[in-house]
Amino acid sequence: MKRLSILSAAAAVIAAVVAVTTQPAAAAEPIKVGSKNFTEQYILAEMYAALLENAGFQVERKINLGGTLIAHQALTTGAIDLYPEYTGTALSAVVKGTMSTDADAVYKQVKDFYAEKFNLAWLKPTGINNGYVIVVRQETADADKLKTLSDLAKVSNKLVFGGGAEFPDRADGLPGLKRVYDAEFKEFKQFAKLGLRYDALAQKDIDVANGAATDWQINTQNLVALKDDKGLFPPYYVAPVVRQQVIDANPKLVEVLEVLGPHLDNEKMRVLNAKVEVDHEEAKDVAKEFLKQEGLLP
Repeated sequence: MKRLSILSAAAAVIAAVVAVTTQPAAAAEPIKVGSKNFTEQYILAEMYAALLENAGFQVERKINLGGTLIAHQALTTGAIDLYPEYTGTALSAVVKGTMSTDADAVYKQVKDFYAEKFNLAWLKPTGINNGYVIVVRQETADADKLKTLSDLAKVSNKLVFGGGAEFPDRADGLPGLKRVYDAEFKEFKQFAKLGLRYDALAQKDIDVANGAATDWQINTQNLVALKDDKGLFPPYYVAPVVRQQVIDANPKLVEVLEVLGPHLDNEKMRVLNAKVEVDHEEAKDVAKEFLKQEGLLP
């Protein structure tokens, strides 16, 4: 009887172990991908989400969260696990450091600060540098042989500049153009919205405007983005920012996200932004189509 009791007990233990080990494994926590509240961010976030899904991760999308500080707070509190951010934006809005035109120095400062203060990791940046840019119509560039801001400075006194309300006072606005390039314009016209500036350029109400390097209008309205040949504007390279805790739990995630970087640049991003803004395609569809064209999705 005693032997039977021991065997029965052993069988019960084995049965319990088998029952436990054959239960389905608990589902991994989904990777929560967020974005800020404008078109480029929607597209980039959808790209990261699609790449993660293709690699076997479960993904929860939290697109269109709001501005920089809202997205940053969502990341630090764990409401999201990653989102695309710009080095210059992080330096000015979160780090509150001194702006620099040295892209590597800005990236290192931001990366180190985020790691130390928030336990967040900046992955390798993409080829997108969505910083400030000065644009003119193609005909203006041709007539005055304009390729750089140094070229623009030589004829600036006969040109009308259109910009946002803050541009006359920003260190990297009109004062910066004067300080670095000795550029002084015939007149400055203020526009509350970026789109109005591009409309004014098209209608020849102004000759020069400031925008962002990946604005779709640069391509679709036959504009020329002049080279900042003396480095007035700080870098705004985009990279995925990820909670270190999530990376520790999913080391493969880094490789999956960083594969995208070399496939992106300002020119490509303008085209993608136009597909959403002008052609009214869905950001998710635009993202997947691009990834397939680049050989990153089957």
